[in-house]
Amino acid sequence: MQAKIEWTLQLIRTTEQIPEKYFKHLEGTKGLFEIRIEVGNNIFRPDSYRDFFDKGNLVVLGNGFQKKTQKTPKPEIEKALKIMEEYFNEKTKRK
Repeated sequence: MQAKIEWTLQLIRTTEQIPEKYFKHLEGTKGLFEIRIEVGNNIFRPDSYRDFFDKGNLVVLGNGFQKKTQKTPKPEIEKALKIMEEYFNEKTKRK
């Protein structure tokens, strides 16, 4: 599992156009993305819904979960939006 996560993150770091199979915008949100990692029949989204861009650079934050259904649970989206908001608030404070 760890090797597959590292392989996928390396693909995202080094590929200009990442296939949606590995990196996808989360519909219905402003700026949230998911990293998708397939291991066997399981699809994991480590750091999922906590991925966003800051001035063109990808910011990946922890607290992922194993997605069991096609639809993302609303609490996970809300958590991601809160994490993203806190990130930008902290960044603004440091200026």
